[in-house]
Amino acid sequence: MNITSAVFDLSAPDLESCPPGGRLEFAFIGRSNVGKSSLLNMLSGKKDLARVSVTPGFTKTINFFIMNGDWLLVDLPGYGFAQVARENRAKFNDAVTDYIVNRSSLACVFVLLDARHEPQAIDLEFVHWLGDRTTRFVLVFTKTDKVTAKQLQTNIGLFKEQLAAWWEDLPAIFTTSSVTRQGRAELLDHIEKTLAKGLEDEG
Repeated sequence: MNITSAVFDLSAPDLESCPPGGRLEFAFIGRSNVGKSSLLNMLSGKKDLARVSVTPGFTKTINFFIMNGDWLLVDLPGYGFAQVARENRAKFNDAVTDYIVNRSSLACVFVLLDARHEPQAIDLEFVHWLGDRTTRFVLVFTKTDKVTAKQLQTNIGLFKEQLAAWWEDLPAIFTTSSVTRQGRAELLDHIEKTLAKGLEDEG
């Protein structure tokens, strides 16, 4: 897939403020400082599509971008602040929860994971939550340029081990770097295939 246009649509503080349905949506989410904005900019081919901030958790609203005039890229607020009480962590963000559970045009959630770290409890918690709701999702390991190939495979393997305890069929896994542009073609290909399948389903 070639990205010929990427245009900001709107920022929504809640589900009711989201744009009308009609286009399939691909949402990106991860822990604070996982490199989400850099990845979205890399995917779109625009350096400033999503704001890159050194402050964790900068994204506070659900941000929609119209891609190729055909589908929506959705930038979701991050999750996992250390100061959040454990009993409340599963709630994550109320707007995000409402969006993921009730947004009929959501085609896939891309869960971003920092390749430098072993499985984090909040990531596993969120993935488990998605699975309980039968939400379509894939795993995207970011910042692969900052780890050795061996460390990357070790961390991915550890994450697979955790997921295997819950599900027999594991989600698709992608490895990416906004610096080297690794994984861009693969992610866009996954989106393209999902769009094609969505059109077939409608037909």
